[in-house]
Amino acid sequence: MNTAAARPSIRRIRFWLSLLSLLTGLMMFASMQTAKAASYQKAFWIPVDNTIERGLESFLKRAFLEAEQQQADLVILDINTPGGEVRAAGEIGQLIREAPMHVVAYIDNQAFSAGTYIALNANEIVMTPGSSMGAATPIDLAGNAADIKVISAWSEQMQGAAKLNKRNPEVARAMVEIDTEFPGLKPKGTVLSLDAQTAQNVGYADRVVVNKEELFRQLGVNASAVQSIDPTAGERVARWVTSPIVMSLLLVIGLVGIVVELFAPGFGVAGTISLVAFGLYFFGHFVAGFANWLHIGLFVIGILLMIMEIFLPGGIVGALGFISIVTGLVMAAYDTQQGLASLGIAAVITVIVTLLLVKRFGVKGLFNKFILGDVQRNEEGYVAPKDQRELLNKEGIALTPLRPAGMVKVEGKRVDAVTVGGYVAAGTPVIVVQVEGTRVVVQEQELKE
Repeated sequence: MNTAAARPSIRRIRFWLSLLSLLTGLMMFASMQTAKAASYQKAFWIPVDNTIERGLESFLKRAFLEAEQQQADLVILDINTPGGEVRAAGEIGQLIREAPMHVVAYIDNQAFSAGTYIALNANEIVMTPGSSMGAATPIDLAGNAADIKVISAWSEQMQGAAKLNKRNPEVARAMVEIDTEFPGLKPKGTVLSLDAQTAQNVGYADRVVVNKEELFRQLGVNASAVQSIDPTAGERVARWVTSPIVMSLLLVIGLVGIVVELFAPGFGVAGTISLVAFGLYFFGHFVAGFANWLHIGLFVIGILLMIMEIFLPGGIVGALGFISIVTGLVMAAYDTQQGLASLGIAAVITVIVTLLLVKRFGVKGLFNKFILGDVQRNEEGYVAPKDQRELLNKEGIALTPLRPAGMVKVEGKRVDAVTVGGYVAAGTPVIVVQVEGTRVVVQEQELKE
């Protein structure tokens, strides 16, 4: 046998076997990609933008439910957020984990703090060049780092989310804890954030794509067939209203509006603004699913009881009205603790505004009904109230509405008076029927034929 002649033949056989193996592998890979591409029959695109809050949570619950009802097998979350509430992010994370469809977190700009946690709960994370994620240290309303217990709990949540898809939990920890050092990524005393390429290198980005068209192509879905679920106008308002800052601001405007209205007889601009503020507060929480008709009813009943206190002095009706108003406002909030905190802030500001108004304008308007006008000072001796018995049986005219108290004009004098009972409109002729010290009682004059 010619050994030299056989060697080229063996090499050729090995070459063709290697080529055949390569072609078989390529065909199997292409087949797998085709199968994967064909596995997504219905895809939905859902935006996760702006601040993470409870209104966003409510919208996403509705969006995932709608996608499930439409038998979607793929949901793409378009995440672009600076972060937000930790508790809201926790609820959204659970929603994503329990979703029956494949969830992709698409980050084309930023997904910081709570946004990173939401992305980590998805089955895949896809980023674009120039996008970032991380910087997840929780902060308080003043912008300072949160309490160590809050940071520790949040760090555990972030690490748990990272482990869901076998991502390094120490990277998530470095995103939260300032004092944690991660060699090669961040020194001690800083907060870790990742760009797209670094995130892919450490296993936090499964893909890096140029744009969403490439994303659709890699996922094997037709861009024109992807359906979008966007928040309704009401849900947009709800997201704005349920923000803790806006929530507190609306309560401040509502309560201050009531106080200003008390200083101005009749119903005016302040009362209207107050009603609009409270209306937005309840509307936003109602649309978000946190408030119901019971909460709104308690608030309305409380207002009615406070109005009845004007006609039924004694304090009991007014106290019940106050309790009913507070209960309605707090129960309508997405969280009782947050509701009490927002109402407390609003109450403090309202008290300050009330003191400033009293100092500037004195005690006027409806406050006159609840405060004694004549004051006895020991250092000044007793001052007798002005005798107004000469007004008895005199005729006059109501300068303001009498409900039952108000201002009348008798013989050219402006006099504080109350009616015998019932309402008397401004401009109505009246007659003084009783005078007891400083108390002047009038009734509407009967028309003479």
